[in-house]
Amino acid sequence: MRLLTDLYEIDGALTRRAASRIPPGVAKALSAVEESAESTKLWCGAAAVMAWKGGRRGRRAAAAGLAALAVAQLVSNGLCKQLVGRPRPPAEWIPHDEVADRPDSSSFPSGHTAAAVAFTAAVAPTWPAAGALCALPAAMVAVERVQSGAHYPSDVAAGAAIGLAGAWLTRRAPALFLRHWP
Repeated sequence: MRLLTDLYEIDGALTRRAASRIPPGVAKALSAVEESAESTKLWCGAAAVMAWKGGRRGRRAAAAGLAALAVAQLVSNGLCKQLVGRPRPPAEWIPHDEVADRPDSSSFPSGHTAAAVAFTAAVAPTWPAAGALCALPAAMVAVERVQSGAHYPSDVAAGAAIGLAGAWLTRRAPALFLRHWP
C-alpha cells in the first residue's frame, strides 16, 4: 500500500513540476502538436504522406501504423478508461489556462500517447527514417499531456506501454494467426 501512496506522490510532484516549469514558448509548440494529433489527424496525415510518397514500403508502413493506432485506441479509450475511472490532476496544480481545455473522461491511460507511440513503433521497423521523424511529435504529445494537466506521468507511461503493445501485436498477429490456423 505504501508503494501506491509513493507513486501518487511522485506522480503529483512531477505533474506540478511539468505544468509550472516548461517555458511558455515551448508549451505553445507542445500544444500545437497535440492539437494536430487530436482525433489522430496527425497520424492519419502522416500515413497518407507515407502511402503517397513512399511507394510499397510507405504503404506498408502506413498500414502498420494505422492498424497499431486502432488497436491502441481500442485498448486505451475503449477498455482501460472505462475500467479505471481515474480523475484528472487537480486544476489548482496547473498554473495556466490549458487546464480548462482537458476532457472529462478518465485520466488513465493517455489515449493520445497510446496512439502516438503505437503509430510510431509500428512504422519504424518497416521504414526507420519515417519512424524517426514520427518519434519527435510522439514525444511532444506525451510531454504535453502532463504539462497541460490532462494526465499524470503514470497515465502517459501506461499509454506508451499500450502503444508499444499495440504495435507489437499488429506486427505479430498475422504470423500468430497463421501458426494457429488449422
